[in-house]
Amino acid sequence: KGEGMTDFIKSFDGINLFYNKEEVENAKAAVVIVHGLAEYSGRYDYVAEKFRQAGFSTYRFDHRGHGKSEGERGFYKDYNDMLEDVNVVVDKAIEENPDKAVFLLGHSMGGFAVSLYGAKYKDKKLTGIITSGGLTHDNNQMTKMVEPGQDPHIEIPNELTDGVCSVKEVVEDYANDPLNLKKYQLGLLYAIGDGIAWFKENEKDFAYPVLILHGRDDALVNFKDSFDFFENNSSKDCQLKIYKGLYHEILNEYAKDEVIGDIIAWVNNRI
Repeated sequence: KGEGMTDFIKSFDGINLFYNKEEVENAKAAVVIVHGLAEYSGRYDYVAEKFRQAGFSTYRFDHRGHGKSEGERGFYKDYNDMLEDVNVVVDKAIEENPDKAVFLLGHSMGGFAVSLYGAKYKDKKLTGIITSGGLTHDNNQMTKMVEPGQDPHIEIPNELTDGVCSVKEVVEDYANDPLNLKKYQLGLLYAIGDGIAWFKENEKDFAYPVLILHGRDDALVNFKDSFDFFENNSSKDCQLKIYKGLYHEILNEYAKDEVIGDIIAWVNNRI
């Protein structure tokens, strides 16, 4: 069975990130899970449990300004802060699993984080990266909807709710969950916009084994982002799977067991 432990981990600049480590005895691998915009790591309990059953230890954390982590709510001054937060947790996972494969799984803004991470940290000891509904090219132009040069602390209401999932209960839980942000700040979108521009120039440096997953009916992040990422990275071990009928949160959709099963099978084939 898994040993669960929650704690705070100090990030590169002293901000405390809430994190949850679930270690499996004689684990086959460890997976670092990176959540999306306005949500938090606790929404991945089901995924973590399925991974536990598969023999994978998991490391989860709340992004700064999200969930139980410190930091200004729903704000980034620089997308690199997000990548460095991921790096602190990845370092910990690698350090604590010296003889095991370590993977990185990111959903939505977490998919943005792990994709950019792979291009920035080319020499990390990760065995592979998995993206779910990853925001990598902003084909929906979410970051272009905001005029440049405004006060980065202007607040934007979180209007993602209805698009997160086709499952009614998931949408209701999302709306009612006090740990999901009801609003975020313009600076966060500016930071992501800068990161997407950087990734356009540096995407070819991404060479990790990668599994790119997306719902065809995702209205929040266009599935074409995943096509573009698939075409433009340099990985020799790169797979893309698009699920027709699934919305944004493929890990919470009615077909979630199949999606999680696809991830588990992919990981098992690489350890």
